[in-house]
Amino acid sequence: MEVLANYIGGTWTKSKEENTVAVINPASQEVIGTVPLGSHTSADVASAVAAAAGAFAAWRDVPVMKRVQPLYKLKQLLEANAEEIARTITLECGKTLAESRGEIQRAIENVEVACGMPVLMQSEFSENIAPGIDEFMIRQPLGVCACIAPFNFPGMIPFWFLPYAIACGNTFIIKPSEKVPLTMLKVFELIDQLDLPEGVINLVHGGKETVDALLEHPDVKAISFVGSTQIARYIYAKGAANGKRVQAQGGAKNPVVVLPDADLDISVKIITDSVFGCAGQRCLAASNIITVGDQGAIKDALYESAKSRTTGFGLDESVEMGPVITPDSRSRIEHLIDKGIQEGGRVLLDGRKPAISGFEQGNFIRPTILEGLPLDGEVIRTEIFGPVMSLIELGTVDEALTFINSGRYGNMACLFTSSGANARKFRSQAMAGNIGINIGVAAPMAQFPFSGWNESFFGDLHGQGRHAVEFFTQTKVVVERWPKEWSRKF
Repeated sequence: MEVLANYIGGTWTKSKEENTVAVINPASQEVIGTVPLGSHTSADVASAVAAAAGAFAAWRDVPVMKRVQPLYKLKQLLEANAEEIARTITLECGKTLAESRGEIQRAIENVEVACGMPVLMQSEFSENIAPGIDEFMIRQPLGVCACIAPFNFPGMIPFWFLPYAIACGNTFIIKPSEKVPLTMLKVFELIDQLDLPEGVINLVHGGKETVDALLEHPDVKAISFVGSTQIARYIYAKGAANGKRVQAQGGAKNPVVVLPDADLDISVKIITDSVFGCAGQRCLAASNIITVGDQGAIKDALYESAKSRTTGFGLDESVEMGPVITPDSRSRIEHLIDKGIQEGGRVLLDGRKPAISGFEQGNFIRPTILEGLPLDGEVIRTEIFGPVMSLIELGTVDEALTFINSGRYGNMACLFTSSGANARKFRSQAMAGNIGINIGVAAPMAQFPFSGWNESFFGDLHGQGRHAVEFFTQTKVVVERWPKEWSRKF
């Protein structure tokens, strides 16, 4: 099978790395691609950075109205090829086709917002701050920027950054996850059709060696990352030590609080979708479901909803949940379920080692529900990143908030209620960057930043929206006076 090529300086380029790793369909274990992986990928990074740096001087001077024109065409190409890209996401990532389609739509929305860069980059101006003196602020691009993307949203997450970066006048390099490189390959086949100068957008494959080369290269000015907290901390520390701007989105352990006055049917459907959507492999997946008061009815309903969820190969339109990404991921999730039992928890619904007809070798775990876990135990505090729901009983909203705010993460917190007062209190006091009220996945639209607090984010400015504009530009303040012209005037 042919090794995937890089895209450097507007040309498909063979990697200088001879070692490779297989790209595996997680539902079938079929090899669907081969990607370069090893120490020589640093040479690929050097080539990509050189191409991006060479393109930057001219690209930054292109008027912003012209810089966004290729994005309009990219939007059209993504829309026209959305189904093919979605099928590729499902093949290499495992999620359902419906989830993959939704992912591409979110990518397109970010392109749409970035097309508004002529307004988003507008400056500030103050006339006559002193006699004859004006002062204004302008935004200028940084230079070469790079994205290190995760496996779980291969078609969406690069677009939290790419369209904003180039619309602001930067050049860009994407390093997709070696587990799911085929989606970006499809996207770059579309990028190759754009009227962009060579080197403005580049693609390099690889693993840790590629990441380190980007973090260490002096001409890379900014790094965007999404992944686990452990790696986010590493990316942030090493990138900052090398003088780069860094935005590093980490992991999560997202709580959902259900009050007695919540609508039962709506809450159950939304919560089940949140926990088990994308097989729980998303940083906004609900994990700890906190019921306030005696709510046996909602627990029973959650059990029935989870039990009935269809698990299988994502290209089957009847399937509601696909596999997890690798056998190691499946083993890790099953180990954490075992750990929960050791800690005194009970398995209300056991999804371990299912038999999926026709896909017996796949990385499948059916929906799982645990209850009775100790609140200070490992499982209740650890990001499982799989289709596991933990049920928690607490007495009041205040107890729920205390529990939520004692956690190390802060990506999302959600509340289900019909009480405006409790909703207002929750959104004000919950220590999380994304809040949902009767929403199970509080994913911000593209015009808002994808927020995250505590150990769910390292940096100052998040992806998407105006935060992306701030991140991909540096401000310059100009104070000017024209003394001879001023004296002649008076």
